Amino acid sequence: MQSAQEFGDNPIEVRETGHYTEEYVPSFVEKWDSLIDWEKRAESEGNFFIDLLRKWGVRSVLDVATGTGFHSVRLLSAGFETVSADGSADMLARAFENGTKQGDHILRVVQADWRWLNRDVHGEYDAIVCLGNSFTHLFSERDRRKALAEFYAMLKHDGILVLDQRNYDAILDDGFTSKHRYYYCGEDVIVEPEYVDEGLCRMRYNFPGNSTYHLNMFPLRKDYTRQLMSDVGFQRVETYGDFQHTYRGEQPDFFVHVAEKEYRMEDEAQYKGAVSTARIYYNSPDADTFYATVWGGEDIHIGLYESPVEPIADASRRTVERMASKLELTRDSVVLDLGSGFGGSARYLAETYGCRVLALNLSEVENQRHKELNSARGLTDRIEVVDGSFEDIPYLDDHVDVIWSQDAFLHSGNRVQVLEEIARVLRPGGHLLFTDPMAAADGGSTHVLQPILDRIHLDDMGSPGFYTRELNRLGFTAVDDGFEEHREQLVNHYTRVLEETKHQEAEGLARKISHDYLAQMKKGLGHWIDGGREKHLTWGIFHFRLDADG
Repeated sequence: MQSAQEFGDNPIEVRETGHYTEEYVPSFVEKWDSLIDWEKRAESEGNFFIDLLRKWGVRSVLDVATGTGFHSVRLLSAGFETVSADGSADMLARAFENGTKQGDHILRVVQADWRWLNRDVHGEYDAIVCLGNSFTHLFSERDRRKALAEFYAMLKHDGILVLDQRNYDAILDDGFTSKHRYYYCGEDVIVEPEYVDEGLCRMRYNFPGNSTYHLNMFPLRKDYTRQLMSDVGFQRVETYGDFQHTYRGEQPDFFVHVAEKEYRMEDEAQYKGAVSTARIYYNSPDADTFYATVWGGEDIHIGLYESPVEPIADASRRTVERMASKLELTRDSVVLDLGSGFGGSARYLAETYGCRVLALNLSEVENQRHKELNSARGLTDRIEVVDGSFEDIPYLDDHVDVIWSQDAFLHSGNRVQVLEEIARVLRPGGHLLFTDPMAAADGGSTHVLQPILDRIHLDDMGSPGFYTRELNRLGFTAVDDGFEEHREQLVNHYTRVLEETKHQEAEGLARKISHDYLAQMKKGLGHWIDGGREKHLTWGIFHFRLDADG
């Protein structure tokens, strides 16, 4: 039996998937529970995983990274049918002992290599959990893909994979820090990286009594892991930070990915084309963090600037105020906000005028943040947040007094249908008030607009002429001139967002958002600025009324 870890003459060259079984030597395994501290780990984690699995209706669970049994025991105690697998025989032996000591459970243990999981473990499961930063032991991409494919194959048709990982993005980009609040809770153990590059994170574990151990692991970047899951067939991947749905503020120590196997036909039917692309984009953690952090917080649309250096949030709120001043809202008014984002406009209208707001938006992630902000402000009784698309508005004919939208219609591949839906649900005499970034004229310059269209996956953009023409056809009449143009504000806004992005990037924004996302965002902002300055793009406020006899 191997009593000491062996890494050879050059430990940082040890980058093989199978080596982890030699790293978990018996003396290290004996100390593992003091590293975790079961009691403190249970307190910090709470019922996150239990609640998550219950939410999905899970009954059977395969714990593929059992370790010394912490999660297997918790799952069994919560009533889940649990099979415990691990590649280390020593870990499984300790897990079996812990099962009897920590709750009088007899663990069903199986030693298995993930790359051949179906060979060693039998059956299908509602959920597979791979926790404790274990997936990081796989050093080759082929091994990672093979393991994920094995997980996928062992899940039932509607099963989920729950996989966690250390926040290696932060370690690689900014150096190592750890709050030690969630995973490794032992107070007498020091855990820190001894060496880090893009292909290796060598962690050192110092225990009392001057005993030191190491683990060589591959530093998985968050978005890379999510992409791998999608590549092998998982349909949706949601990412949590330290057991929180969104991770604003300080960076999490760990990410938790929840990957769904089921292919939902209703999603395919509800969201199509450009709308589906927009939904996927705005549901991404990078987009959620960027718009909340950089774009302006509550109001994520173009602002009306009185100064080139004015805060984005102030200018964006001025747009809301300017639009609202064009209406005569009362407590009896019903406003439908299409593409409501984080709900800044909805809250302003509800608080200022007491009206009821129906907030329709396609991003479930944005909607969750919207609901949280509404609750904090005591507005849940005035604002109804609904998942859905403005190409198929889920309300009856003649249902609302005002339709409001800010910079959302450009994401539709069928704006005629959007306007027809608006005419259907708006009461005769009702008002339509919206803004949209657009081509300055029909058939705008392709060479200028194409990079923008490519980024938002569209074939064309709207224009003032298009909207005016289509609204007239549908029985709308312009209020005042119908279109209040503010082309220069499009340039002002995207310039300020680009400046703020660069400023926050220098202050550490890359710890929260991937480098690739930021690079693409800065490039895209530049295209918008150029298009506005060359007068190929414009923006402004539309105000129309639906004819009472239309």
